[in-house]
Amino acid sequence: MQLFLDKFDLFVHRVLEAMCSLFLALMVGFTIYTVVMRYVFANPPVWGDLLTVLSNIWLMFIALSLTARDNEHIALNLIYEKLPHRLALFIRQFWKLMIILVGIILIVYGIELVEGMRGKYWEMWHFEFTAEGLQFKENYMPKKYAVMILPIAGFLTAFGAAICFLKKL
Repeated sequence: MQLFLDKFDLFVHRVLEAMCSLFLALMVGFTIYTVVMRYVFANPPVWGDLLTVLSNIWLMFIALSLTARDNEHIALNLIYEKLPHRLALFIRQFWKLMIILVGIILIVYGIELVEGMRGKYWEMWHFEFTAEGLQFKENYMPKKYAVMILPIAGFLTAFGAAICFLKKL
């Protein structure tokens, strides 16, 4: 069971790192493209700044799940080193449970937010899955697409913290 958890955790970790790298590259690419189009060609895209911000937000929430998974979050390592091993382990496990709770809160309220999100980004077209397959829609992208990261990040954070919690049992 431990070997399976380790291999699965490593796979998920690599996928999340690749997604963070992708969003960072997209953020830089959108920024460079927008700056060049604005100052060199005097014709900036209306969607450039929005996609840069959305890439940044998605990057940060995915990175949150990586920090919970890797114990890279703010921790009191100096205090843990001074405490007896069992007490330090208990406190770390307690914080893992708190991170799982934060992940669950992100899932619950994130789903509520996504379901209730109204409005559309006027500068964005989008793709949509329909009965005929993936279709390009020439109307505005719903704002709920941008906030879908909240329940996704909640799940990834809770899942990563749960795996770390189980590894220490």
